[in-house]
Amino acid sequence: MAAPIKIIVNDEQKATLENWTRKGKTERRLAERARIILLSAAGEERTAIAECLDITPGIVSKWRRRFIGYGMDGLFDMPRSGKPRVYDEITERRVLSVLDKRPPSGFSRWNGPLVAAEIGDITAHQVWRIFRKNGIVLERRHSWCISTDPEFSAKAADIIGLYISPPEGALVICVDEKPAIQALERAQGYLRLSNGRAMTGFAHEYKRHGTTTLFTALDVLKGEIRTAHKKRRRRREFLDFMNETIQGVPSHQEVHVILDNLRTHKPKNDQWLTRHKNVHFHYTPTHASWLNQVEIWFSILQRKSLRGASFTSVRQLRGHIDAFVEAYNENAQPFEWQKVNVKNKKLENKFSNLCK
Repeated sequence: MAAPIKIIVNDEQKATLENWTRKGKTERRLAERARIILLSAAGEERTAIAECLDITPGIVSKWRRRFIGYGMDGLFDMPRSGKPRVYDEITERRVLSVLDKRPPSGFSRWNGPLVAAEIGDITAHQVWRIFRKNGIVLERRHSWCISTDPEFSAKAADIIGLYISPPEGALVICVDEKPAIQALERAQGYLRLSNGRAMTGFAHEYKRHGTTTLFTALDVLKGEIRTAHKKRRRRREFLDFMNETIQGVPSHQEVHVILDNLRTHKPKNDQWLTRHKNVHFHYTPTHASWLNQVEIWFSILQRKSLRGASFTSVRQLRGHIDAFVEAYNENAQPFEWQKVNVKNKKLENKFSNLCK
């Protein structure tokens, strides 16, 4: 007859096993295995433990052997292979490689069913899972503008140098216009839903009451904004705004003005520059007006002030913008320009451009 199995537990193991039997969140099977070991350590026979816990003697023997061989870790389930994988990394690469091809004739872009049909041995659901795993959203659209300026590097370095390390004592300003801002009159209000929540909005239809062109100058060092409303966007209005902007600036103080390549800004302003020898114009490269920091402020103006607003006249629109500028200047802060190396990169058609 085989010698009976002797189970020995130390104080730490005993405390852990007893805790498993008392804890409500402990898995039922793990609590049962803990009771088997505790009863065995107390000297109970295999059949008595089986009757007490309403299990077979074989189960008692199994977990006693596992405890003797592996200790506390032996009471946990061993890793299982699970269901064999249907799709692997090769399938994922095949799906992603399809996105680098042109979509079928008549389609503007790929979608899940089209990719699945192209591969042939995969479902559309699995295609979407692979897209989600890689952060790919086929409906997302990116816009870009590639600069064709042969002097891109030199012009970009000149402007970034003014942002990062402006000349001592100089006034650095970014100037541009936001043309044809419409005074749209919309019916606005809110709708209270049945669940108690409120939804704001405005009517789809609107009335046009004219437009205004906003000339804007951003002080790079202070972050303050100066604006002027004009009816048109011509060289005459631009130079008038420049006169207003530098009014009061000492003739010995250098003024560096960052502008885009709009023909209103160049090149027939040489006479004006001759009369203002302390003013220097710096032009952004072609199709690179994003280098002008005032474009950032235009985005702030659109989001916080103009979007969804309603105006019954151009005069009301101008007053609304002036009030926003006044409030903005009370807490104005300069933009922190961090991008030092700016390259004119050529885009490539790759699925990675679709990732988040």
